[in-house]
Amino acid sequence: MRINIKATSLELTTAISNYAEKKVSALEKFINKNDESAVANVEVGKSTKHHHSGDIFRAEINLHIAGKDLRAVAEKDNLYSAIDEVKDEMVREITSHKARQRTLLRRGGAKIKDFIRGFYRENF
Repeated sequence: MRINIKATSLELTTAISNYAEKKVSALEKFINKNDESAVANVEVGKSTKHHHSGDIFRAEINLHIAGKDLRAVAEKDNLYSAIDEVKDEMVREITSHKARQRTLLRRGGAKIKDFIRGFYRENF
């Protein structure tokens, strides 16, 4: 999986970059290993200055896997906790997407099975 990290309204230090890369690379175990087209675009930064009670940090992951785009966003008062939360949200998105695909596949298989059963009963 290719990981692109971008910073908005703050300086992208090596510590932030390494931390974000470590967290996002943990998502690889949920992605098909044969998918060479997997790309994770990570954006970290400060939210706009309209907040009165201190800095609000934002983390966003846009993940493109197997022709599907998944997105997760988190805002926290600490940059590292925002990165942690967005990673957890992306795990939920990926597992939900896989469950939907699996359910669709099983429904299709059940329809085929019912068709074959009906065909078998009519002819034999």
